[in-house]
Amino acid sequence: MFESGNRTELPLAPSRAGCSCCAANVFSQPTSSAAEFTLEGLTCRHCSQTVEEAVLALEGVDSVAIELVPGGLSRVLVGGKAAGAAVRQAVLSAGYVVIGK
Repeated sequence: MFESGNRTELPLAPSRAGCSCCAANVFSQPTSSAAEFTLEGLTCRHCSQTVEEAVLALEGVDSVAIELVPGGLSRVLVGGKAAGAAVRQAVLSAGYVVIGK
Protein backbone atom coordinates (compact mmCIF):
# COMPACT_ATOMS: atom_id res chain seq x y z
CA MET A 1 0.00 0.00 0.00
CA PHE A 2 0.97 3.62 -0.31
CA GLU A 3 2.11 5.65 2.63
CA SER A 4 0.61 9.13 2.74
CA GLY A 5 3.83 10.64 4.08
CA ASN A 6 5.77 9.80 0.89
CA ARG A 7 3.48 11.49 -1.62
CA THR A 8 4.48 14.59 -3.52
CA GLU A 9 1.71 17.17 -3.82
CA LEU A 10 1.51 18.65 -7.31
CA PRO A 11 -0.08 22.04 -8.03
CA LEU A 12 -3.41 21.93 -9.81
CA ALA A 13 -4.14 23.98 -12.91
CA PRO A 14 -6.80 26.66 -12.41
CA SER A 15 -10.25 25.23 -13.13
CA ARG A 16 -11.00 27.86 -15.78
CA ALA A 17 -8.04 26.61 -17.84
CA GLY A 18 -9.45 23.15 -18.57
CA CYS A 19 -6.94 20.31 -18.77
CA SER A 20 -3.26 20.94 -18.13
CA CYS A 21 -2.41 21.07 -21.84
CA CYS A 22 -4.93 23.92 -22.27
CA ALA A 23 -3.48 26.14 -19.57
CA ALA A 24 -1.51 28.36 -21.94
CA ASN A 25 -3.28 30.67 -24.37
CA VAL A 26 -1.96 29.61 -27.76
CA PHE A 27 -3.25 32.59 -29.74
CA SER A 28 -0.87 35.07 -31.29
CA GLN A 29 -1.55 37.26 -34.28
CA PRO A 30 0.20 36.13 -37.51
CA THR A 31 2.50 38.73 -39.01
CA SER A 32 1.17 38.56 -42.59
CA SER A 33 -2.38 39.01 -43.85
CA ALA A 34 -4.56 36.26 -42.45
CA ALA A 35 -7.78 34.46 -43.25
CA GLU A 36 -9.99 33.74 -40.24
CA PHE A 37 -11.87 30.49 -39.65
CA THR A 38 -14.12 29.39 -36.79
CA LEU A 39 -13.71 25.78 -35.68
CA GLU A 40 -15.86 23.51 -33.59
CA GLY A 41 -14.65 20.48 -31.65
CA LEU A 42 -11.28 21.58 -30.29
CA THR A 43 -11.05 20.73 -26.59
CA CYS A 44 -7.35 20.97 -25.70
CA ARG A 45 -3.86 21.94 -26.82
CA HIS A 46 -3.43 18.57 -28.54
CA CYS A 47 -6.45 19.36 -30.73
CA SER A 48 -4.90 22.74 -31.57
CA GLN A 49 -1.59 21.13 -32.51
CA THR A 50 -3.35 18.61 -34.75
CA VAL A 51 -5.13 21.39 -36.67
CA GLU A 52 -2.00 23.54 -36.75
CA GLU A 53 0.11 20.74 -38.26
CA ALA A 54 -2.55 19.91 -40.85
CA VAL A 55 -2.89 23.52 -41.99
CA LEU A 56 0.85 24.27 -41.92
CA ALA A 57 1.38 21.33 -44.30
CA LEU A 58 -0.58 23.19 -47.00
CA GLU A 59 1.33 24.97 -49.73
CA GLY A 60 1.18 28.74 -49.28
CA VAL A 61 0.59 28.76 -45.52
CA ASP A 62 3.08 31.00 -43.71
CA SER A 63 1.61 30.86 -40.19
CA VAL A 64 -1.25 29.50 -38.11
CA ALA A 65 -2.56 31.00 -34.88
CA ILE A 66 -5.30 29.34 -32.85
CA GLU A 67 -7.41 30.95 -30.15
CA LEU A 68 -8.51 27.84 -28.28
CA VAL A 69 -11.88 27.86 -26.54
CA PRO A 70 -12.19 24.35 -25.06
CA GLY A 71 -15.67 23.01 -25.77
CA GLY A 72 -16.67 26.17 -27.65
CA LEU A 73 -15.92 27.83 -30.96
CA SER A 74 -12.21 28.38 -31.51
CA ARG A 75 -10.75 30.95 -33.89
CA VAL A 76 -7.98 30.12 -36.36
CA LEU A 77 -6.00 32.70 -38.31
CA VAL A 78 -4.08 31.41 -41.31
CA GLY A 79 -1.38 33.64 -42.76
CA GLY A 80 -0.23 33.25 -46.34
CA LYS A 81 -1.85 32.49 -49.65
CA ALA A 82 -3.51 29.09 -49.12
CA ALA A 83 -7.00 28.69 -50.58
CA GLY A 84 -9.85 28.71 -48.08
CA ALA A 85 -11.19 25.44 -49.50
CA ALA A 86 -7.81 23.77 -48.92
CA VAL A 87 -7.74 25.00 -45.31
CA ARG A 88 -11.28 23.72 -44.74
CA GLN A 89 -10.34 20.31 -46.17
CA ALA A 90 -7.20 20.11 -44.01
CA VAL A 91 -9.24 20.90 -40.88
CA LEU A 92 -11.87 18.33 -41.85
CA SER A 93 -9.19 15.71 -42.52
CA ALA A 94 -7.77 16.42 -39.05
CA GLY A 95 -11.19 15.56 -37.58
CA TYR A 96 -12.66 19.00 -36.85
CA VAL A 97 -15.38 21.20 -38.33
CA VAL A 98 -15.14 24.69 -39.84
CA ILE A 99 -18.25 26.73 -39.01
CA GLY A 100 -19.65 29.23 -41.52
CA LYS A 101 -18.64 30.21 -45.06
